[in-house]
Amino acid sequence: MTNSIHPSVQAPGAVTSNLPILSDPHAQLREVAQDLEAAFLAEMLKHAGFGEARDDDSFGGGIGEEQITSMLRNEHAAAIASQGGLGLAEQIFQSLVQRAEAGQ
Repeated sequence: MTNSIHPSVQAPGAVTSNLPILSDPHAQLREVAQDLEAAFLAEMLKHAGFGEARDDDSFGGGIGEEQITSMLRNEHAAAIASQGGLGLAEQIFQSLVQRAEAGQ
């Protein structure tokens, strides 16, 4: 096994350690599952109207606002997924692990 630095999201003010830990043999599958859940959540947030342009005459608008809103929506979705999300990532992960082990 190889050692890797464990990437994690820490709460503000939390003590972080950059000590090497043993890597999870299924870490890549877990990351793919979490990315898929984040993409699904981003699409749900989009259809729910999260970040839609306002119709009033306030400042803002245009292509720049649309791009920033899209990035913000994706980051919110990634944050939700990293905190457990809807539980889809875990289900997808378990399914990927079963397929990977069946193919060995």
